[in-house]
Formats: sequence, C-alpha cells, structure tokens
Amino acid sequence: MLMKRSSLRSGAGHLVRLVWLGFGLLALGLGIVGVFLPLLPTTPLVLLAAFAFTKGSPRLREMLVGHRIFGPIIADWEANGAIAPRYKIAACTAMAAILCVSVIMDLSATIIAVQAICLGAAAIFVLTRPH
Repeated sequence: MLMKRSSLRSGAGHLVRLVWLGFGLLALGLGIVGVFLPLLPTTPLVLLAAFAFTKGSPRLREMLVGHRIFGPIIADWEANGAIAPRYKIAACTAMAAILCVSVIMDLSATIIAVQAICLGAAAIFVLTRPH
C-alpha cells in the first residue's frame, strides 16, 4: 500500500523536530553542567539550545526564554547580539584555562596550536560582541 505524499512529509517533519529537540536538550544539558564546570561555556550552549528549541519545541523555548537566569541572556543576544561583560570574562577565562590545562598535560604542539587558533577565534568573537 502506498503512503500519501503529505503523510510522508509529515513523518519527515516530525523526525526533524525530534532531532532539533534532541540537539537542544543536549546543548542545554551541557550548558547546565557548564554552570558548575568552568571548562564548558554555558552562555553559547544556552543560546544554541534556544535556537534548536525554536525548531524542535517552541514550548521548551518559551520556558527557556522565561527562565530567570537564562532568559535575559537569550533576550540580550536576540535583541542586540550582545553578551554581558561578566559572561565575556567567564567565557574567556574558561578558554584560557582549557589552553593552560592542555599545556600542563603536555599535549602535542599541534593539538595546542589548533586549540589556540580555535579558542582565540572564539575569544575574538565573544569580545567583539556589544554589551
């Protein structure tokens, strides 16, 4: 028996929403862990979760936007592309700590160089956002 084209699209749409939902939950979970573990950048992960929930679960997005801590971060980002100075400091400190730990662990120069380039680019992005 052949399925109608609209039901195929509907099934694919449901799968896509589930993928976005899973991605959002993963990002939010990592962001929450980042509150307690300075090696994970909370703010970008929460922003990523808000974006993913836009496509996967509008209800979860509204809950996140209405959250007393995460809501203002998301609102500032969406309205102005802004990151508050305290979050900039936290993000750059975490990036510097990650690089220092890599040096202390005596990782290969190639790995440290790649990390330095990526973390440097991320730091430049964070620092050049308005506040």
